[in-house]
Amino acid sequence: MSLVRVHNFAISLDGFGTGEGQDADAHFGHAGDRLHQWMFATQWWQPGGSGGVDDAFVQRHDSGIGAEIMGAGKFGHPGWHEDPDWKGAWGPNPPFHTPVFVLTHHTRPSIEMEGGTTFHFIDAPPAEAVEKSKAAADGLDVRLGGGPTVIRDFLAAGLVDYLHVVVVPILLGRGVRLWDGLEGIEQDYGVEATSAPSGVTHVTFTRAGA
Repeated sequence: MSLVRVHNFAISLDGFGTGEGQDADAHFGHAGDRLHQWMFATQWWQPGGSGGVDDAFVQRHDSGIGAEIMGAGKFGHPGWHEDPDWKGAWGPNPPFHTPVFVLTHHTRPSIEMEGGTTFHFIDAPPAEAVEKSKAAADGLDVRLGGGPTVIRDFLAAGLVDYLHVVVVPILLGRGVRLWDGLEGIEQDYGVEATSAPSGVTHVTFTRAGA
């Protein structure tokens, strides 16, 4: 059975998955790259990087994934839809290598990129987005890429089978939180936490039977 999985989603100690003030030059707003420095130090990201706990988790990002769902904010900065020629914040060869379904109220024709990524722009509720992405995944799993609002909505709808959250020891103070409105969500999952020498804590939520 095809699952919906979240991998390597980093949040601050105060629960923010992105900072305030996102624009074309600051994809994560005032957070900059502070939520992801742990990832940049791994072998998965760069040759000669660390091969410990962080690398073991981040290596799971691609395995068994046949499609991705992401929000408009992960695809690009606020206002990207006003430029019909803009192709996203991920360069000519995005790191997804699958069909990617971008949730947006500003739909446009699909964009085929290098490396096997094709962006499809859909205006759909979570359940419909999962149905479309599973059909495209051809029996493999669907990765839910974020941002925090998208993951929160899919969790609230009961559509996430596996969630990997990386708690980074910084305080952002402002931005978009992950957990708002999800009181008691842990009751639907088996929860495990693993601390890494980098200072981050990997918390996984696995639905029974997933």
